[in-house]
Amino acid sequence: MRAVLALALPLMMNSAVQLVLNLTDTWFIGRLSTTAMAAMGAVHFLAIVFLLALGGVGFVVQSFAAQAFGAGRPAEASASAWHGLWASLLLSPLFVLLAFGGDALLSPFDLDPEITALAVQWWQPRMLGGPLAVALWGISGFFNGIGRTRVTLLVMLVVAVVNGVLNEVLIFRFGLGMAGSGWATTLSLAVGVAAMLAVFLGAALQQSYRTRHTWKLQPRRLWRVLAVGIPTGLFPAVDLVAMALFQLMQVTLGPLQGAATQIVMMLTSAAYLPAIGIAMAGTTLVGQSIGAGDKAWAQRLGDRIVVLAALYMGTMGAAIALGGPWLVPLFTRAGDPGAAAVVALALSVIWIAGAYQTFDALNLAAAFCLRGAGDVRVPTLMLMALAWGAFVPLAHILSFAPGQGWVHFLPALGHGMPGGWWASLVYIFCLGALMLWRWRSGAWRRLALM
Repeated sequence: MRAVLALALPLMMNSAVQLVLNLTDTWFIGRLSTTAMAAMGAVHFLAIVFLLALGGVGFVVQSFAAQAFGAGRPAEASASAWHGLWASLLLSPLFVLLAFGGDALLSPFDLDPEITALAVQWWQPRMLGGPLAVALWGISGFFNGIGRTRVTLLVMLVVAVVNGVLNEVLIFRFGLGMAGSGWATTLSLAVGVAAMLAVFLGAALQQSYRTRHTWKLQPRRLWRVLAVGIPTGLFPAVDLVAMALFQLMQVTLGPLQGAATQIVMMLTSAAYLPAIGIAMAGTTLVGQSIGAGDKAWAQRLGDRIVVLAALYMGTMGAAIALGGPWLVPLFTRAGDPGAAAVVALALSVIWIAGAYQTFDALNLAAAFCLRGAGDVRVPTLMLMALAWGAFVPLAHILSFAPGQGWVHFLPALGHGMPGGWWASLVYIFCLGALMLWRWRSGAWRRLALM
C-alpha cells in the first residue's frame, strides 16, 4: 500500500488539476446562460470521445515507458515518448477535419438551432487543439511511467492557471463567448506542451534517458504505438460515445434538462478524475512489475489500486449528493429565468449519480491496470457490447415518451431526465462488475506486453 500511495497521491493531485479545468470551464459557461450550458452539454462528452479515440497513442506511452523503466532500459522509455509525439503529429489532419465538421456531427440529433450554433462555436477551437492534448498526454505519460509524477503535476497546475485567466479574458473581455472557452483550453494546452518539453529535453533527463537522441522516427516503434494506442484510446471512447449519446438525449428533452445534466456530470468529475489518478498509478505499477518479470506483484498492486479507488469514489459520491443543494447553484447565473428549474432538475438526479461512483471506481481501476498489462482488446469489445448494446437503448427507452426521441422501433416509457440517469446507474454497475472480473481472471498474465 505504501508503494501504491507514493505514486497514486501525486497522480490524484494531477488529475485534480484536470477537475479544476473542467469546473472552471463549466463555471464560466454558466455565467453566459442556461442555453450556453446546454450547448456545452451537447458536445462536451462528444469532444472527449474523439480526443480519447485518437489520444490513445499518447496514453500508451505510459505503459511502454513504465515497462522500459522496470526492465532497466531508460533510452527506450524516452523513445516511446518521442513516438507518442510523432503519432500525435500524424493524427493532426483528422482533428482538423473534425473541427470543421461540428454541424454535420450534430445534425442527426435535431437540437435547438441556438444550442447547435453555440455548441459549434466551442467545438471548433477545442478540436483544433486536439493534437496538443494528445502530445501533452504522451509526454506526461513518459514522466508518469518513470515515476516522476511531480513534473506532470507542476505543469498541469500552470495549465490550470493559464486556462482560468484566458477564459475570463477571451469570453468576456474580448467578447468571444463560447468560442473563447474553447480557445482558452487550446492555448493553455500549448503552454503545457512547451513546458513539458522544456523539462523533457533538460540536461538532467538527457544524461539519464538520452532524451535528445531518441527522437528519430522508427516505423516499427511507431506502428507499435499505433497498434496498441488505438485500442487503448477506443476503450474509454466506447464508453464515452454512450455517455455522449446519453447527454445528447437530455439536451434533446430540453435546454433545462441538458444544462442540469451537464452540471451534475461536472460535479461527479470530483469523484472520477482524482480516481483516474489512482488508476493511472495502477498502469505504471503493473507495467513496471511486468517489465521486471514479477506478475504476482503486479496482481497484488492492482488489487490494492481497485480497493483504494473504490473507497475514494464511494466517499466522494456521497459527499457530492449531500452537498448538491449548495454546489449546484454555483453553476447558474443569478437572474437567469431558467436557473431555478435547472437547479431543481439537477438535485432530482444527483443522488443517482452519487450512488454509482463505487461501481465506476471498479471499472476505472481494473481497466487501467489491464492497460498496464497491455490487455486492451478484449475489455474494449466487452465494453462496446455493454455500452452500445444495453445502455444506449435503455437510456432511450426510459428518457423519451412516445413520439419523442431519435428512433421509434424502441418502447418509449417517458420517464424523462430521471429515467436516463437510472439507466446510467444500471450500466455502470454492470460495467464495474465486468471489468473487475476481467482483472481478477488473470487473463492479462498471458497477454502482458514484454
